[in-house]
Amino acid sequence: MTHPQIMKALSGLMLGMFVAILSSTIVSNALPQIISDLGGTQSSYTWVVTAALLSMTAATPLWGKLSDLFSKKLLVQISLVIYVLGSVVAGLSQNTGTLIACRVVQGIGVGGLSALAQIVMAAMISPRERGRYSGYLGAVFAVATVGGPLLGGVITDTEWLGWRWCFYVGVPFAIIALIVLQRTLHLPVVRRDVKVDWLGAFLISGAVSLLLIWVTQAGDSYEWISWQTWAMTGGAVLLGLLFVLVESRASDPIIPLRLFRNKTISLASAASLFVGIAMFSGTVFFSQFFQLARGESPTMSGILTIPMIAGLFVSSTLSGQVITKTGKWKAWLVSGGVLLTAGLGLLGTLRYDTPYWHIALYMLLTGLGLGMMMQNLVLATQNQVAPEDLGAASSVVTFFRSLGGAMGVSALGAVMANRVTHYVQDGLAALGPKAAALGSGTAGGGIPDLDKLPAPVREVIESAYGHGVGDVFLYAAPFALLGLVLVVFIKEVALKSKPSAHAPAAASPEPAAPAEAVVKA
Repeated sequence: MTHPQIMKALSGLMLGMFVAILSSTIVSNALPQIISDLGGTQSSYTWVVTAALLSMTAATPLWGKLSDLFSKKLLVQISLVIYVLGSVVAGLSQNTGTLIACRVVQGIGVGGLSALAQIVMAAMISPRERGRYSGYLGAVFAVATVGGPLLGGVITDTEWLGWRWCFYVGVPFAIIALIVLQRTLHLPVVRRDVKVDWLGAFLISGAVSLLLIWVTQAGDSYEWISWQTWAMTGGAVLLGLLFVLVESRASDPIIPLRLFRNKTISLASAASLFVGIAMFSGTVFFSQFFQLARGESPTMSGILTIPMIAGLFVSSTLSGQVITKTGKWKAWLVSGGVLLTAGLGLLGTLRYDTPYWHIALYMLLTGLGLGMMMQNLVLATQNQVAPEDLGAASSVVTFFRSLGGAMGVSALGAVMANRVTHYVQDGLAALGPKAAALGSGTAGGGIPDLDKLPAPVREVIESAYGHGVGDVFLYAAPFALLGLVLVVFIKEVALKSKPSAHAPAAASPEPAAPAEAVVKA
């Protein structure tokens, strides 16, 4: 395929990716207002994000496996339909419980779009050329990431629209993506007589869910050391062991365990876990910092995060172009790990009165690091597997990145709720009994409305959120460092010059299943 043919085929896919990223970022700056209107708490705030990440995490390997069995185009279209249904109902939510449930449905659709975008690219484009097109996907990611919060902020600040339109606005894009995909994406479909590993999908979903529920509720609903902790962590470990047992015996496992015999895949998956913690924690907690620690509007909150998105845009595009020319990718991964660790460590110094140019510099470093690592970890993995395992291997790396994001948002959200409450209580106590009485309702876990607070109490709340968000990034920095260490040990293998659909199956110890029929999607 020529470059124009590839771009035409990828147009609908990139529009679908835009919808997927938009769905997660457009609500980020609206969330403080949403949770306040629906009477939610900091825990609800965290779970609106975590619910989508959790379902996306659980669904990603399943979508990857399905892509090895059925029409990739049809699966992308199904993902878009699921996303649209979840979005429409989410916009009608009257309480946080309904909203969280709808976010689960959205996450299932977004998981399909995220996994299938990489898989479709790999089916059409050689690993050597894929860096170039991964850069384009990175650019789409950056535009949706910066455009989402800005659009969400404008919608929330517009009286005749309101935050509910944050869920409706992606629907037209999804419908257009469906039409464009139908007209432009044509891939051969290899049909095999296989079974989908539903039991494996259920077990991994259950294990991850239990861990996230435990992390979110521990220290609030019950003590860290309690029977609930032992029950949930023990249950998660048990489900995890059962998952490994089922996968080792399944004819077509959702995550083929033999993939992890490849050192590159194992290290890239683990590194993606830590990259996910950094990536999602940044997008989730910046909105709270700018709105609750600095009193900015949702629109300005989006504008102020542009340095991080600019860094991500530049580094993902540039690294993709250079990798395509040289075939070398490891230096970009290592450099990205260094920048990401440094950026998060510096963001750990945030306070409500930190000069903005300091914050902008720290966000730029973080964005540069994320752009260099995110797509290139998938690229390194795809270069190591046989064609029949391409979907599963790609989705494994995406799975671990989503898992890291879900666990990171849950754990760091719990840390933030705890630290903010602690700082608010200390700040109010320092103001004296009368001020403490005025602000007594602000330390109970709810999202405060700063405009309704007296000036001394407002300053205490802003300081608490500023310090709390700084603590969150400080806790995230060591995970980025672990990702850097793992990347250092990945052995660089020059990218192949043949498309994955025709690459030799040297990386797989098992022969490919015979194709029964090949048809055009």
